[in-house]
Amino acid sequence: MTKQFHDITLSADALDQVFNEARTYNDWLDKPVSDAQLEAIWDLTKMAPTSANMLPARIVWVKSPQAKAKLAGCVMEGNKAKVEAAPVTAIIGYDIDFHEELPWLFPHTDAKSWFEGDEDGRVDAAFRNSSLQGAYLMLAARSLGLDCGPMSGFDEKMVNEAFFADEPRHRVNFICSIGYGDPASIFDRSPRPDFAKFNTII
Repeated sequence: MTKQFHDITLSADALDQVFNEARTYNDWLDKPVSDAQLEAIWDLTKMAPTSANMLPARIVWVKSPQAKAKLAGCVMEGNKAKVEAAPVTAIIGYDIDFHEELPWLFPHTDAKSWFEGDEDGRVDAAFRNSSLQGAYLMLAARSLGLDCGPMSGFDEKMVNEAFFADEPRHRVNFICSIGYGDPASIFDRSPRPDFAKFNTII
């Protein structure tokens, strides 16, 4: 049971749906995910914080049979069936030149100048903040009643060539299948440590 810290704490059922009872799925029920649902996921994801509102994630939603087959050819053998069976798999990428969008995304100051001439710094910022956005995406999907199956077992070069060829400044971060998970496909939950194991308050 989650402790009640203030009046706007989410209900225990909501916290269970997003965190406590949510699982990573390895197979999927034959139930579609609509484009409207994908847009709803994005509408929540975009509201969560990134540094200077840079929003570097560039997401490709792999949904058609042709796109699924292409992505399946880029992943490790154990992930092929997951990609093929999922209603949709999100490729969470990032834009190395995200700073070009900052004049309108962060109009409070000249944030674009912070990143000009520093590609290594932009790659670092884009990877970190797109990782945040990928996590937000999973929480958004779970909040909307969907399940997730994030994966990192893929050939990065192949994914970039297959899905970002027309955007050569975009790079893949990770992929995440989304749909209605098959309960038979999950393992027993792995250990989750108590606070004291990996946390220090100083």
